[in-house]
Amino acid sequence: MPYTYDDQNIFAKILRGEIPCNKVAETEHTLAFHDIAPHAPHHVLVIPKGAYVNYDHFADMASDAEIVDFTRAVGAVCVQLGVCPTNEQAGYRLISNAGPDGMQEVPHLHVHVLAGTRIGPLTAKRT
Repeated sequence: MPYTYDDQNIFAKILRGEIPCNKVAETEHTLAFHDIAPHAPHHVLVIPKGAYVNYDHFADMASDAEIVDFTRAVGAVCVQLGVCPTNEQAGYRLISNAGPDGMQEVPHLHVHVLAGTRIGPLTAKRT
């Protein structure tokens, strides 16, 4: 499937240093930073540094090194935030939206790490 990456999206601008971010972690292939409009006490975005539109694009085109680095970075952010489920009070939710039906707002793969409160149901029940 062909993917068209918009290099003017806000995350591309953050990666180029054109827009600042409140950095949580950075590796060779991944950047994690606080969301500017948090939906939970802990709301961190984790993005690959490569030009990937969504998760299926990333899984299809990223190198093994990028995939491993990104996956480990997501886990490391959860550890750094202290939200790994070690008791009934801790835990987190990972969300990655893709496309219009998935409510993706920025056309650059990103995973939301949400924690610090009970997040609620996965989706709103529709009738």
